[in-house]
Amino acid sequence: MMIFEEKFIFFPAVYPQGIYESEQRALQPEDHWFTTEDSVKLHGWFLRSEDAMGTLLMFHGNAGNLSHRGEILRRLRLTGFNVFIFDYRGYGKSEGGPNEEGVYADGRAAAQYVTSLAGVESKRLFFLGSSLGGAVAVDVATHQPPVGMILESTFSSAQDVAAHAYPFLPNRFLLRTRFDSESKIRNLHVPLLFFHGTDDSVIPHRLGRKLFDAANSPKQFIDIIGANHNDMFLIGGETYLRQIRAFCLQLSSSLP
Repeated sequence: MMIFEEKFIFFPAVYPQGIYESEQRALQPEDHWFTTEDSVKLHGWFLRSEDAMGTLLMFHGNAGNLSHRGEILRRLRLTGFNVFIFDYRGYGKSEGGPNEEGVYADGRAAAQYVTSLAGVESKRLFFLGSSLGGAVAVDVATHQPPVGMILESTFSSAQDVAAHAYPFLPNRFLLRTRFDSESKIRNLHVPLLFFHGTDDSVIPHRLGRKLFDAANSPKQFIDIIGANHNDMFLIGGETYLRQIRAFCLQLSSSLP
């Protein structure tokens, strides 16, 4: 399992896989390219919101690419905040191949790059991490803390997820990949908003709660009743968006 570990964790869709043309027509995003500290070229989309109160930096999950996030991007844009989404190395149009340290570097590069864009203030930058993207967001936040962070359908550690998914294997001894958000989040002191579906069949609700329990206040945990792993924004609907907007607006409005 150690040899093929990345194949069990990362499921990238490499361009031209995806739905780029239709989503680009619908969303009209700005295409952006930027480079990581280890010289990997990454691709991202920037969706501007008129009179934006801040910017959401989105760290997506372990499958597909940014073109598969069209529906959630359309909804997030309605919050009145800019949205920047990027593909990790090996995903979509981004170069390279994914691994734990690599996607951390990608996240750091994205956080640095987005604050260089016109209309983006670092003091009004929020992170939104979904599933594995939550682990990347937590790691990046230890280096470049956002004003607030939203974590959805995410987990305490890769070891905990492996123990759930493969209970018959000694994963704690075989797994090199850590994604140890639980230990990292103990050292973070930023406002946190958690979402987790009560029917999540991929990342058990208890692992999201375990991460929440390890986090410092201020923090809030919201159960999305009946939601599975990838339908949080659909099942949560307007309530989900309203909570994100209220969280970001409260923090952004308190800044000079």
